[in-house]
Amino acid sequence: MQVTDQPIFQRLSSHDIPSLVSGRNLASLTPEKDHFLLYRSARVRANETAEGLLERLGISDPAAATFLRRNPLAHKNLWGRNGRFVTAEANADHELVRLTARWVTDSDSTDFQRLVVSRDEDGQFTAVLEKGQLKKNVRMASGKIQSSLFAATDAVNLPDPVAVQIAEMFSTDVDFHKDLRKGDRFTVVYETLEADGEPLRSGRVLSAEFVNKGKAYQALWFQEDESAKGAYYALDGSNLRRAFLASPLEFSRVSSSFGSRFHPIKKTWRNHNGIDYAARPGTPIRSVGDGVVQESKWSDSYGNVVYIDHGEGQVTVYAHMTRRDVQKGDKVSQGQFIGTVGSTGMSTGPHLHFEFRVHGEFKDPQIIAQGSAAAAPITKKIRERFDALAAEARLNFEHAPLMTQASVE
Repeated sequence: MQVTDQPIFQRLSSHDIPSLVSGRNLASLTPEKDHFLLYRSARVRANETAEGLLERLGISDPAAATFLRRNPLAHKNLWGRNGRFVTAEANADHELVRLTARWVTDSDSTDFQRLVVSRDEDGQFTAVLEKGQLKKNVRMASGKIQSSLFAATDAVNLPDPVAVQIAEMFSTDVDFHKDLRKGDRFTVVYETLEADGEPLRSGRVLSAEFVNKGKAYQALWFQEDESAKGAYYALDGSNLRRAFLASPLEFSRVSSSFGSRFHPIKKTWRNHNGIDYAARPGTPIRSVGDGVVQESKWSDSYGNVVYIDHGEGQVTVYAHMTRRDVQKGDKVSQGQFIGTVGSTGMSTGPHLHFEFRVHGEFKDPQIIAQGSAAAAPITKKIRERFDALAAEARLNFEHAPLMTQASVE
């Protein structure tokens, strides 16, 4: 997700405009400078100073800078908080009137924190830390692929978590590393959580369409009621959930696809029985399906490795892990975290080596995932309500190219 360093400018003034027939001089219509307020916004940079932030906000106010530097609340909640969104109000002399910062404490929170620094009539500053409730909103965005999914979502300011959800829900139909073509397009309707009208984080994707090589893939989130477990469905009611996930990691760059490769340590050409996923150390690894841990151990070649038995001769292997979070005999469910990415054993750098074996024979994990059984479709009991939502989603997809792109930072 790209973040601009440029402030957003808006200048507002509010005055009673006298009637021209009253005989008042036109000069009286000129607003007093005390009535001007300049509204600007920016994001806090790493290692930024109070003076530096105020300068980027167009404010020249040594007293305000001193207060922001010394006040405990401001010091704790502004400095070192890279990317934190700040709005400021300044008078015509470019002095700070009010500065407000808003943020969420964690990704699951429905509350937000608000820091308000304000100047009173005597020129004294105060800082107050407040708590508020995030408001849920719904936005729509669409874009076209020029090179990669993330480049396209960046172009329309779509948050990275939304891009990841798009890739995840269509991963069994579209290989987002190899199958994308220039001109492919997407439309997505998603939730945002906002504070005072400012989007602070994105929520769940409610519906999405991805057109790849001229073929449209569509998805709709549906939940029978608040107590039921929701899922993504195609608009015909079929369930998009498969017996196996296409990847043990959330959408990431694949460094070595299934097939033959030059072994980086043994210096020989050999069949590469799996897929290597390049990822940062500590990245969570998930089980691609329900099963039982067959082995969780150390191997000289695979380092920390976990084997999961999914039944019917199907076993998945997760190698070179930094940490193993499951033990032999543990039951695991699809999507459950089983450890973290590392570079243990015979490894040249941080990555996950992933294998899918069927009766001892190595298989391409992506082909297995694409051909695995789907979960139960929409039932007749809830079909009418689902069809109504599906019809609404179709209209959104049809009209999306004509609409102005929505964005959330």
